[in-house]
Amino acid sequence: MHEAKKEELSDAKHCCPNRAAHWWILALRGLLAVIFGLIALLAPGIALLAFIYVFAAYALVDGGIAVITAIQERELLYRWGWVQFEGILSILVGIIAFANPALTALVLLYLIAAWAIVTGIMEIVAAFAIRELVSREWVLALAGVVSVAFGILLFFYPGAGILSILWLVGIYGIVVGLLFIVRAFQLRSWASSVKA
Repeated sequence: MHEAKKEELSDAKHCCPNRAAHWWILALRGLLAVIFGLIALLAPGIALLAFIYVFAAYALVDGGIAVITAIQERELLYRWGWVQFEGILSILVGIIAFANPALTALVLLYLIAAWAIVTGIMEIVAAFAIRELVSREWVLALAGVVSVAFGILLFFYPGAGILSILWLVGIYGIVVGLLFIVRAFQLRSWASSVKA
């Protein structure tokens, strides 16, 4: 049994050499989500225009990081295209929000809801696509489930008001961000064990 574990670590060392170098990207993505969530929770009285710009900036940065990760990990991830699609979608949503800040709160709500559902589905797909390489993809899948649930809640309860939306977005950002940070440190720990 000890030999099987050694062989598994040896295989992981050869198949995933970049994983140790890129764990921090997922941690950065999580940190940005937590910061975004805290801004939404601690400053709920911000103008809708400011909220749209904060959301747009977050979507652009998050999408850019996802695209970079997909490109860097394309040789390791079986379905890296899903991660890249998620990133491109986030970038497009960010551009739309920047280009037309006069969007009504309801349209913005549906835009955020659709974005959360699609990115959540992409995270779930990515978790199942790479589960053969890494055994702890449940955190990524859980982040995807939280994203999908958040999007569905926004679709079914649009009349909750912008303040409620800000609180929901804040909680969502913090929860998903913390899950990404946990996953990043799991990757770091896993990569350290593979090097040993």
